[in-house]
This record gives sequence, C-alpha cells and structure tokens, in this order.
Amino acid sequence: MQASGDLKIRLLMLLVLVAPGAVRPALSAEASCCGPISEQGRRLLSVLDGMNVESLWLAHEHVNWETGEPDRGPDYTGPGRSTHCSAFAAAAGKRLGVYMLRPPEHGQVLLANAQARWFRSPAGRQSGWRAVEDAHAAQTLANQGELVVVVYESADPHRPGHIAIVRPAHRPARLLEENGPEIIQAGQRNHAKTSTKVGFLAHAGAWPGGVLYYAHPIAP
Repeated sequence: MQASGDLKIRLLMLLVLVAPGAVRPALSAEASCCGPISEQGRRLLSVLDGMNVESLWLAHEHVNWETGEPDRGPDYTGPGRSTHCSAFAAAAGKRLGVYMLRPPEHGQVLLANAQARWFRSPAGRQSGWRAVEDAHAAQTLANQGELVVVVYESADPHRPGHIAIVRPAHRPARLLEENGPEIIQAGQRNHAKTSTKVGFLAHAGAWPGGVLYYAHPIAP
C-alpha cells in the first residue's frame, strides 16, 4: 500500500510539471534585475502610457511634435513625414517637465541625431542630463522614476538615428542581457512596450554596441 501511495504522489507531481501554464509561475517569479518600481516610477509609467503612442506620432504622416496628431493634409508630400521617434521623446520630456533638444530649436528632420549629439554636449549636461553606464543602470534609474533615454546616432549624417524612452519594468536579468531595457517608442512601428533590441532593429549597428543611455531626474 505504501508503494501505491508513493506512485500516486509521483504521478501528481508529474501532472503539475507538464500541465499547461505550469512554468508561468516560475517565470513570473524571476527576480527583477534592477529593483522594484518606485512610486515615482509608477507616475512616470502613467504619463508614458497616457500618451497613446501606438495611435499617434505615426510614420509617414507629418505630425505636431507635441501631440502626435497629423497637422498637414493627406496630400502633403514634403519633408518631415518619415518617423517621429525624436518628436515623441521630446513631447514626453515636456510633459514631465524635462527639456531635451526639440522644436523650434531644431526641426523634426534628423532630430534624433541632433539629440544624440546634444545629450553629450555642455548644453545637455547643463540641462541636467548625464550619461548612464549601461543597460542595467538605465533600467534601474527608470524604475526609480528618472527619465531615461536610449539613443543611437547614425554614422551617416544624412540618415536618421533613433531614440526611445526606457519604461519602468520588472525585467529579469536574462531578458535584460539578451534584449536590453524595456522601452516605449515611436518609429517605423510604434510600441507602447517592447525591448531595446526590437526597437532598434531597423538601425544597423545600433544594438547592442551602438546605443547610449542618458538620464534626467524628474521633479516629484
């Protein structure tokens, strides 16, 4: 009888292991690489998610940089219609009370490249921006509620770079190492939530070694 009871226990354990979704609790229980999301981080998330980036700042339309709404007619074929990563980042910064290079100081065309140069310039540092060492530090600061950007400056000054904002997120260490911080971005495809690796795929040479991180505190 004892052997029969032991067999039942083993069978029950096997069923638990192979049951659909059985691995999900283990995955969700993985520790965050970069600390918990603070109250300030949750406020930052609320602002970012409220910007409705997957419906605004859409590629192939000329948009108002602050709102992401189309501001030219459907027949407009002039410049400034490609993608709007830099306009979205600047608009997010403005809503959070943080300045980064933006119109009218620089037009929307090739703005991401100009922002990448500006962040590392004396003007960027004087505006409160500082370089962040790596992806781990970038995700940690975002979780603490700082505005953190990921930028890539194109080696060709006539081709666009790219910029995205790091989202506060529970990020296991293995995902951070493989895919980078979690981001929100406008671009060829707008994402309310994706990885740095996916967000920068369209830019050869960007991920992983070509991106840089910068952070700015947000007033409580």
